[in-house]
Amino acid sequence: MNLKDKNVAVISLGCDKNRVDTEYMLAEINSFAHLTDDPFDAEIIIVNTCAFLESARKESIETIIEFNEYRTAGKLEKLVVTGCLPQRFIGEIFDSLTEADVFLGFKDYDLLEDALQESYSTGNRINYVGKKNTLSATDRVVSTPLHYAYLKIADGCNNHCTYCLIPSIRGKYTSEPMEKLLDEAEKLGDISELILVAQDITRYGIDLYGHSELVTLIKKLSALENIQGIRLLYCYPDMIDDALIDEIAENDKVIKYIDIPLQHADDRILKLMNRPGTRNEYLELINKLKTRVKGIAIRSTFITGFSGEDEKAFLNLKSFLESADLFNAGFFAYSREKGTPAYKLPNVVPQSVKRARLKELYSVQSEISRRHLASYKGQVIDVIFDGIDYDKEMFCGRAYFSAPDIDGKVYFTSEVPVLQGQKYKVKIKNTDSYDMYGSVIDYET
Repeated sequence: MNLKDKNVAVISLGCDKNRVDTEYMLAEINSFAHLTDDPFDAEIIIVNTCAFLESARKESIETIIEFNEYRTAGKLEKLVVTGCLPQRFIGEIFDSLTEADVFLGFKDYDLLEDALQESYSTGNRINYVGKKNTLSATDRVVSTPLHYAYLKIADGCNNHCTYCLIPSIRGKYTSEPMEKLLDEAEKLGDISELILVAQDITRYGIDLYGHSELVTLIKKLSALENIQGIRLLYCYPDMIDDALIDEIAENDKVIKYIDIPLQHADDRILKLMNRPGTRNEYLELINKLKTRVKGIAIRSTFITGFSGEDEKAFLNLKSFLESADLFNAGFFAYSREKGTPAYKLPNVVPQSVKRARLKELYSVQSEISRRHLASYKGQVIDVIFDGIDYDKEMFCGRAYFSAPDIDGKVYFTSEVPVLQGQKYKVKIKNTDSYDMYGSVIDYET
């Protein structure tokens, strides 16, 4: 079978780490077939799935079923399922998810062409999950706007939080060699913003070098001429030390922003979650960051409704938000996942209570974020132009305190031409709890 004549469309679900896996896969596809962004025109459709939560698994399966309809509505011949869903649940889905022709795990992408050839030649459904289990890809087809990109510096996790499936899906924490990361970053070309991601970037290098080398990696990435800025996502609180804080404060290329997934703030719940630290230690860390890094924007995520979260524990989380005064935060209702230690915990919180608490937490943080953004009203700030919002009929971009997709945007007008990826001085006229609105000011006035 000559796959060179086949059009391949790829749908990527889940997190930014999964996006990077998809980008490696896109480069692999480029070597033997033709990529298209139109599923209607594709003979082969690949769904790169997420399986972290029940809701993510549901979305993955619904997406697979949806695109299976292109067998009659479009040109679809083969539907391929890759990523975390088959990696963890192939034994449960291979027989039942008959819509799919080929299954591969997240480290089997190098075998994609072989799997497709076998599927075409035999007419059989193919299971290649775990057949290779190593990822040798070095090239990527970047799927983000060209001025920013993610750099996945490690995979897997050793933290073993009691609610999390990641170790059973992605395995042990595995850092990418520093030389590989530097080469990959340089190949990305001119980048306004390089976003470092992993399940926990602060543990980068421990498995390879015996100790964390995140600061060393940041320094070396900063020395690359094509990298203008570096953003840090997913820094676990117990590993944010003075050396990292100093690097954030003193390195002009490091964006003054940090994402610290705290997950809760009640000491008893944190212990049940097997999370490092205590409420007071978290507050001390946040205060230290704010003191030593001028203007730093701190973001976090929290889980509510964890088994055993009584009213007192919830109120402790709620009051923590008010004390921490984070720039932004995301919230999730706890999802009981079979195969995790927390699944067997007693005192399961009803779904109705979870939904009510989730709504309340969002309300609290919304007012905090609204106040932070309102402080910029009337000021002129630097904004990177990301693209156009055609519904709003405005340009949109981000200030330093906003990461792509998870934080708010700056919507603006301009009487002068603007170029994607460039910074512009924007005067802020209005704000809400999530977004800002303004206009580009003329540099010559």
